[in-house]
Amino acid sequence: MANIKSAMKRAKTNEKSRLRNKAVKTNLKTSVKKFDLAVEEGNVEAAQEAFRLATKKIDMAATKGILHKNTAARKKSTLARIINEMTA
Repeated sequence: MANIKSAMKRAKTNEKSRLRNKAVKTNLKTSVKKFDLAVEEGNVEAAQEAFRLATKKIDMAATKGILHKNTAARKKSTLARIINEMTA
């Protein structure tokens, strides 16, 4: 553990942001898994709803700096391609 006061404060804020980032990433992974499950079942309506929620979570993660904006765009593009193949 750090002895310097500012280092102790920094360690505390790092831990808070680590937990926040972990929560957002876990939530994001769960929403993408729900999308994959809906696609696997062939349920178009559920897949579209899951796609909408997953893209929202991806955008939120990119806004908070948890995902890079290009990573977020790539993930959304992949999901959109899957949903477009399903509805076509």
